[in-house]
Amino acid sequence: MDEPLRHVFPGIFEDSENPRLIGGHCSDCKRKFFPKPIVCPYCLGPVEATPLSRKGVIYSFSIIRVKPPFDLPQPYPVGFVDLVEDGLRIITLLDPLKTGELAIGKDVHLMVAPLGVDAGGQPCLRYYFTPA
Repeated sequence: MDEPLRHVFPGIFEDSENPRLIGGHCSDCKRKFFPKPIVCPYCLGPVEATPLSRKGVIYSFSIIRVKPPFDLPQPYPVGFVDLVEDGLRIITLLDPLKTGELAIGKDVHLMVAPLGVDAGGQPCLRYYFTPA
């Protein structure tokens, strides 16, 4: 029986049929974060785990053409994605197989899939955003 793939970053996403990033929400000042901090960096209040939107909009991106770490495809894109429903802008990996479809202002959605390896060289699940 095959073991399930490990998450490259345990605790920051769910890998279900409808994957979600797991952010934080401060109980006191109501700010949201990604990734979830231990305490709120603004008011030191408690932070609860909260699922974030699966949809976003590309704010900016760059295609990295040097050899990537962790056996990622080359070239690979990274960018800032606005999670409009959550009021957050996150830096994230973008779909390395769809670099030609990326554009500022483009709608994207969250994917979780096997991609690359972890620090120990084992295949793993990663999250990234792909054009909608």
